[in-house]
Amino acid sequence: MTSVQKKEWIVFLGKLPSLFFGFMLYSLAVLLMRDGGLGMNPWGVFHMGLSHHTPFTLGQVTQLMGLVILISSLALKVTPGFGSIGNMVFIGFFVDQFDRLEIISTPDSLLGQILMLTMGIIITGWATFFYLRVKLGAGPRDGLMEGLVKKTGKPVWLIRGAIEITVLIIGYLLGGPVGLGTLFAATAIGPSVQFAFKIGGYDSKSVKHMNCVELCRSLRGEALKEEASLNK
Repeated sequence: MTSVQKKEWIVFLGKLPSLFFGFMLYSLAVLLMRDGGLGMNPWGVFHMGLSHHTPFTLGQVTQLMGLVILISSLALKVTPGFGSIGNMVFIGFFVDQFDRLEIISTPDSLLGQILMLTMGIIITGWATFFYLRVKLGAGPRDGLMEGLVKKTGKPVWLIRGAIEITVLIIGYLLGGPVGLGTLFAATAIGPSVQFAFKIGGYDSKSVKHMNCVELCRSLRGEALKEEASLNK
């Protein structure tokens, strides 16, 4: 292994703690919103609805849908990053691991339920920051949104809204947990993410994520070699 490759591997491995911390936080947030008893965000409603009609756990449904969405994104010419694949695999994995520990239960009081839901929304914002800040790719669902925006030429708000309304309706019909908390989560998660980005100094508009192809080239030292040759 050359010194260039070693340097790239050190940089990559140094990003993994933040990436996996973000996945763990996100998994915790999913369970907080589910067990808050007031309803989940649209994707949560969809995943829970599917889990009612399949032999799969919530985490496994999250993984399977992530895989389906990732494949769909490939058809839209969106190349996933390492973080995209990690999002698909590990968020569902951690959801099931935390669930088995039974460390979260639904509060008896309405105030407790509201606080749990709010905590889940706040944690979602920080989870998103920690896994995106390493610039190794967004989650499968964001990749699908990006691909549809490019394919249709429609604005982000319209595509994202259409996706979330669709999964919410399907999830509701499948028996997913819809309530006042669903509306609160759907409207508050965006500001929560934006707040975490602002405090953490992450500018989503200017950041360019590295996909799997670019990562492989980087770890082989090809990117720096090309840059060095261009600077000669």
